Amino acid sequence: MPSPVASHSLRLSVASGIATMTIDNEARRNAIDFATWRAFPQVMTTLGADDDVRVVIIRGAGDVAFTAGADIGEFGSLRASPEGGRAYEAANLAAFEAVAACPKPVLALIRGFCLGGGLGIALACDLRIAADDAVFAIPAARLGVGYPPAGMGMIVAAIGAAAAKDLIFTARRIEAAEALTLGLVQKVVPAGDIERAAAGLAETIAVNAPLTIRAAKAAVATAAGLPGAGTPNDLQALADACFASADYAEGCAAFLGKRSPQFTGR
Repeated sequence: MPSPVASHSLRLSVASGIATMTIDNEARRNAIDFATWRAFPQVMTTLGADDDVRVVIIRGAGDVAFTAGADIGEFGSLRASPEGGRAYEAANLAAFEAVAACPKPVLALIRGFCLGGGLGIALACDLRIAADDAVFAIPAARLGVGYPPAGMGMIVAAIGAAAAKDLIFTARRIEAAEALTLGLVQKVVPAGDIERAAAGLAETIAVNAPLTIRAAKAAVATAAGLPGAGTPNDLQALADACFASADYAEGCAAFLGKRSPQFTGR
């Protein structure tokens, strides 16, 4: 698969149906610069259209950070004016929405710092698995930054309005155990086990029926008011496509034959 990456800070690999996107800027705790924000939609569109990709994992390079968020070094230049701030926010939001709207399941593998826009990327993912050393925060109120309203919807969808207000109003940092209690992440494991645990979850999802998962993701997005939502007709068409697929016949045959199904996404 040709690399769709348009930023030096994103690396992409695909193996056994699982694509791994790595935010690679270790010297700055995997901070995301403007070029990288703008690269996200292109990458996610390419992965979403690739029939060989069943699941996407987003992670940070190394073990210190998923990502510390937007590169603050650009605040004095690209975000110095109201117009620049709005343009930067638009790039942030486009990245969040591209991750959320990808028709494939997207998992966040989180180690260390997951802050600001980095937490926005994680919340745009479908599922989040964190190491016990993970730390989360949205420091917008300490920077005077207006958090994108649509991005706020993703926070509320994950943890509810009151918890979202707590994180935004206080700008406090929370550890993995509290993040699990809030529903910010779905699973916490020891740091040494995070690679194996994330791979196991991705593999479990990857062997299931892609059309069923796509239809389910769109239906959940619609119910929750998230990117990737569809009209009632769109959702019904996705569900109907499952019953008309070769995978449905394969699933039934495998069940009756007491064997594991081999789904193709067709």
